[in-house]
Amino acid sequence: MAKGAFDKIAAGLNDAIAFAEGEVARGRVAAGPDVKAIRSKTKLSQAEFAGRLRISAATLRDWEQGRRSPEGPARALLGIVDADPDAALKLLAKLA
Repeated sequence: MAKGAFDKIAAGLNDAIAFAEGEVARGRVAAGPDVKAIRSKTKLSQAEFAGRLRISAATLRDWEQGRRSPEGPARALLGIVDADPDAALKLLAKLA
């Protein structure tokens, strides 16, 4: 293996270890879900979709425009809506 390749691999491993230990500046997180595509499956406007998910329209716009990315529970909820929009929206309506 060329020395340059080894150095790149070692640097990547060091970055991964640093990220796992909480140094987020040295790591990369995989892209989040395509929120606009998920919303389009529901045929709802931004305001309607945000209301159903109980988030602000501004947050939804930030996700759709790539300024922010959903995390944790929001990511899971979007995954559920993506998998079965009708069932997810019916269940969310029961929570109101």
